[in-house]
Amino acid sequence: MLQLFKFKGGVKPATNKTQSVTLPIAVAPLPSRLAVPLHQSIGGTPRPIVQPGDKVLKGQKIGEADGWISSAVHAPTSGTVIEVGLYPAAHPSGLTAPSVVIEPDGEDRWIERQPVDYKSLEPETVRELLREAGVVGLGGAVFPSHAKTQASKSVPMEELVINGAECEPYITCDDLLMRERAEEVVRGAGIFRDLLKPKRVLIGIEDNKPEAITAMTAAVKALGSEFAEFQVVPVPTRYPAGGAKQLIRVLTGKEVPSSKRSTDMGVQCFNVATAYTAWRAVAHGEPVISRLVTLTGNVGEPRNWEVLIGTPMGELLHIAGPKADTDGIIMGGPMMGFLVPDPKAPVVKATNCLIAHSPALFPPKPPEMPCIRCGSCAQACPHELQPFEMYWFSRAKNFGKTQEYALFDCIECGCCAFVCPSRIPLVQYFRFAKSEIWSREREKKAADSAKSRFEFKQLREERDKAEKAEKLAKAAAAQAAKAAAAAAGAANAPAEAVTVPADDAEAAKKAAIAAALERARAQRAQAEPRNTEQLTPEQQAQIDEIEARRAQAGATAAVEPPETGKNS
Repeated sequence: MLQLFKFKGGVKPATNKTQSVTLPIAVAPLPSRLAVPLHQSIGGTPRPIVQPGDKVLKGQKIGEADGWISSAVHAPTSGTVIEVGLYPAAHPSGLTAPSVVIEPDGEDRWIERQPVDYKSLEPETVRELLREAGVVGLGGAVFPSHAKTQASKSVPMEELVINGAECEPYITCDDLLMRERAEEVVRGAGIFRDLLKPKRVLIGIEDNKPEAITAMTAAVKALGSEFAEFQVVPVPTRYPAGGAKQLIRVLTGKEVPSSKRSTDMGVQCFNVATAYTAWRAVAHGEPVISRLVTLTGNVGEPRNWEVLIGTPMGELLHIAGPKADTDGIIMGGPMMGFLVPDPKAPVVKATNCLIAHSPALFPPKPPEMPCIRCGSCAQACPHELQPFEMYWFSRAKNFGKTQEYALFDCIECGCCAFVCPSRIPLVQYFRFAKSEIWSREREKKAADSAKSRFEFKQLREERDKAEKAEKLAKAAAAQAAKAAAAAAGAANAPAEAVTVPADDAEAAKKAAIAAALERARAQRAQAEPRNTEQLTPEQQAQIDEIEARRAQAGATAAVEPPETGKNS
């Protein structure tokens, strides 16, 4: 019997799960158009590899993974790409996101699928296959799964945890998945086991899901000795037991610090839906183009549907029969979900539940009251934080202090707001503080990048100036050396002439005199006045006078001896 542990804090809200588990999983109809966001996972934004007008097939890659921490994106059905651009995103900000919009042709034609025997492949090849198939964490974190299948080099892998807790109220997609497709979930977990090599595999399921526990236990037994290290473990129902760190604590007793990854503690965690999609990618050659979504809340027929990624949320909710007073859509559960700003926003890989919102189902909250510092939020926090302190500093916009109180350790589970007697929306304050810190970090990074570019430009200009000055100095030195060599040659010429035979010396002397006379003639020719053919008598008289003075000066210089020095 496996010993279970407890995690600190947590709450027990009304589960509201029975409404959507009475019917089996159904396949949602093909929508009028599909808007597939390129960025559906943590990491880099995939690059679009299609253009408007392109014909695509179901499962065809339309977005190339950007780096190792990224994941490819695929066409959910066959059709025509009508737009590659910004489209409303499934985000509380209401902003748009780069998306590929596809108009289905109704034929739903697949690409050529190629199942593989992953056991015959190298681990890195299997990881690359998962990356190219777009397998990410479908429990909500959407972290690329291939990047989580590398164990720590220094710590041996002890446990692999498969998360089937599904603690959030209203959400039942994982419950139905384990009931109806248990064997494929277990086989997908086997892929992660073979990559990580843990000593045991623990499948944690909350004890309010007896059918899922029974189905998963039967699947493990049916698969035989190959899965002998698998163990299905019922865990107490307490929110947020489905958090990765909380479930690891319950099953293994290990506390994962915020400064470390779970693999540094010898444990790794995957959601059951992630394991299922990994098996479909490997054994059937199917990339992640759909997921199970719970449609519940203020609707006539709550149920779980298999939905194509990119389906508009408003169009999807319509098939569940929303009631007349429905005034919005909540993506996710009531604890961690948010109201979707635009019903045209598409279903993404992180969409596990859509709740039809109504004032009757979710009455408006009473006005926020001042914090009384009762400490109830700290007692309920599963990460042992101090939400009331983070609230004060978030409200005062003292973001440095919020970080001192480990703001980024907050998983935004909503336990603090759930128990707050003053009805303070604490999670909203924490999200605001996080977004402001991220924004300032981006601005600082941009400023540092601009500063680096400017400093590099200055360095390059100074380097160019130094190189130019060095070249000029070298040229001047070379010219000076050449002049010195010429002067040295002229000084050594008489001494060298002594050794020359007389006949040769006389011939050289005559040649030098002839060359000098030739140079003199050339200089006189250059100095000869030009354009003197049509001079006036006055101009000719001036020229004759100048020539007479020049001739007289030359004659005088030839007769007078040179002036001697005073001390000679």
